[in-house]
Amino acid sequence: MNPLLWIALVTAAIVLSLWFPRWRLKRALSRPLPAEGLAVLEKNIPVYPRMPAPLQEQLRRLVVQFLYQKKFVGCGGLEITDEMRYTIAGQACLLLLNRQTQVYPELDTILVYPTEFIVTRDEVGPGGVVTPSANGLLGESWGDGRVVLAWDHVQRGAADWTDGHNVVLHEFAHQLDSESGAANGAPYLPSVSSYRSWATVLSRDFDNLRHDAIYQQHSVMDHYGATNPAEFFAVATETFFEKPYQMAEHHEELYAQFLQYYKVDPRDWMAPPVEAEHMASPFPNFAQHW
Repeated sequence: MNPLLWIALVTAAIVLSLWFPRWRLKRALSRPLPAEGLAVLEKNIPVYPRMPAPLQEQLRRLVVQFLYQKKFVGCGGLEITDEMRYTIAGQACLLLLNRQTQVYPELDTILVYPTEFIVTRDEVGPGGVVTPSANGLLGESWGDGRVVLAWDHVQRGAADWTDGHNVVLHEFAHQLDSESGAANGAPYLPSVSSYRSWATVLSRDFDNLRHDAIYQQHSVMDHYGATNPAEFFAVATETFFEKPYQMAEHHEELYAQFLQYYKVDPRDWMAPPVEAEHMASPFPNFAQHW
C-alpha cells in the first residue's frame, strides 16, 4: 500500500474515533428530557419545582447526559425502571449544577438493590487474626467506576428532603471526592489557596463532629460523618442540600466553603424551617465507602 495512503487512512481513523463519540453525545443532548422523566424529577426531587428555570434546564440536560453515559444494573432480583433511572440521575446531578463537569467521568455503572445489601469482608483483629464480617449497607461508592444503592432508601431520601439523609447525594459526593485522585474529603479544587482554606475549615468541623459523636451530643450533621474525612465530606454534602438553613447557622464557615464548591445555595429552593428541628442523632451504617 502507498505509504501516503496508509498515513491518510490512519489519520482519518484517529480523527473519526475522536469525533464520533462527541457527535453521538451531542446528538443525545439535542433531545429533550421526556415528559415522564420530567414528572419523576418533579415528584422525587422536591426542590426541583422551586429552582429557577435556568437551573431546571441545566439539571434536565445533565440528566440526559448521565443516562446516556451510565449503565444501570438491577441486583437481587430487582428490575430497573425508568423511575429509578430518572430519580437517581436527577439527585446525582444536583451536585453538578453551575460547574464545569464531564458528569462523573470515572463512573460507568450504577448497581441497584431492592433494599439493604449484605457485604462480607475480612477484618484483621488483634494478633493479625482475620475474621469474616458481614455488614448490611445502603450504598457504596467504589473506585472502579461503580456506585451501589438500595432503592428503598433512595425512595426515602426522595420522600423527605429535610432530614439530612440521602444515600444518592452521599455516594455521589464520594465520586466527586475521588476525582482528585483519592477519597480523602478533599475533592478537586481550583487553587492551592482553596485547598488551604478548605483543609482549615473542614478539619476543624470534622474534629468537632468527632467530639459530638464520642460524647453523644446532638449535631446538625449525622455522626456517621465522624468516621473519617471522606465520610465527613459526604455527610456534609447531604446536610448542605437538605438542611441548608441549619448548616449555615451552626457551621457558617463550612457552609461558605460548600457554597464556593457546589456553586448553588439550596436555601434559594427551600423555605426556612418553621420551627427548630431535633438535631441529628447517630445513624450507624447509613452508607460506607471503600
